Amino acid sequence: MNIASAEVVLTSPSRNFVTLKVTTDEGVTGLGDATLNGRELAVATYLSEHVVPLLPGRDAHRIEDTWQYLYRGAYWRRGPVTMAAIAAVDMALWDIKGKVAGLPLYQLLGGASRNGLLAYGHASGTSLQSLSESIHAHLERGYRAIRVQTAVPGINALYGVADQPQSSGERYDYEPAGRGVRPVEEDWDTAAYLRHVPTVFEHVRQEFGPELPLLHDAHHRLRPIEAATLGKRLEPYDLFWLEDCTPAENQQGLRLVRQHTTTPLAIGEVFNTGWDYQQLISEQLIDYVRAAATHFGGVTPLRKVMDFAAAFQIRSGFHGPTDVSPVGLAAQLHVGLAIHNFGIQEYMEHSAATNNVFHQSMTFKDGYLHPGDNPGLGVELDEEAAAGFSYQPAYLPVTRLRDGTIHDW
Repeated sequence: MNIASAEVVLTSPSRNFVTLKVTTDEGVTGLGDATLNGRELAVATYLSEHVVPLLPGRDAHRIEDTWQYLYRGAYWRRGPVTMAAIAAVDMALWDIKGKVAGLPLYQLLGGASRNGLLAYGHASGTSLQSLSESIHAHLERGYRAIRVQTAVPGINALYGVADQPQSSGERYDYEPAGRGVRPVEEDWDTAAYLRHVPTVFEHVRQEFGPELPLLHDAHHRLRPIEAATLGKRLEPYDLFWLEDCTPAENQQGLRLVRQHTTTPLAIGEVFNTGWDYQQLISEQLIDYVRAAATHFGGVTPLRKVMDFAAAFQIRSGFHGPTDVSPVGLAAQLHVGLAIHNFGIQEYMEHSAATNNVFHQSMTFKDGYLHPGDNPGLGVELDEEAAAGFSYQPAYLPVTRLRDGTIHDW
């Protein structure tokens, strides 16, 4: 069974998504997610101009060979644009293989290792009161684990706080990205942040007790010694994890963090290949792998990096907000259901408009996700509905310090 054609579908129901649809000479179709938040057109062009022409005539069942062909054959390796494009092809071929076999993807990966995937939701607030209200709302929706983000006195606008005002643009699909021709500029004050965040978790623990799993995302904003300080200050509140406490390109910086805190660490949503994790896993500098199938080359390398991590008792915590389409999320759910060393799955509900474009077999019940038992990934694209939402420019914010210096985002 060979690939007959492939096409790129760019749609924007509440936000921009890039989807690859691969069709075989037997009429079987598969979907892959190539969405790259704020750089969607770059991936769409990479796919349509450089990858799609290479696919017709290739054996649709040779997934590993196709992955290596696209990765090694291009010479210029890695990077988010290349890996998102490869991811889309990889997912689509796994989707096809599952449909041909008549099985959901997780069955092809060895079958289920659990009944469902524990998910965490995103609670946030501009005050302690609104934060508590957000946590209660998430618990009422069934979440059993909560990421806690809050506004900080002295910082006008902060990543992860859903109801804060924006200086320009339209917030879309519950994410900090905003539609507009240029990014919104936010501000940052490390000292204010380090003072405030521990008081927030003290409040949350007092109100919600010791058993609720709590997570926090520092979003690459801290130097290693500052990250170590935060981890140490948060130890009394028993976090499930502290995410992206410092930019992980400086992998040796995680050694310093490890030396000073026992707060578990999750890293890697901006990573693109397993090689980015090599030192972090082999030296056990992290506890959770935050990779996203969409930005990591697809199902094939995601499964491989988790098999490597298993040897070091490191678990998964795959990236899963709405900048991963329902196709990409489904791919991760199948991997998470199959691997033994699953940890937790990030989950933000997509908008009603997005769900009308992507029809899903996935379920969320009592705090647990399941990809469903439809063959393949379990997601189908309504192309007519997708055509009704044209691409709109949108960017993630840019962050500056008080003196005007560009800071990490």
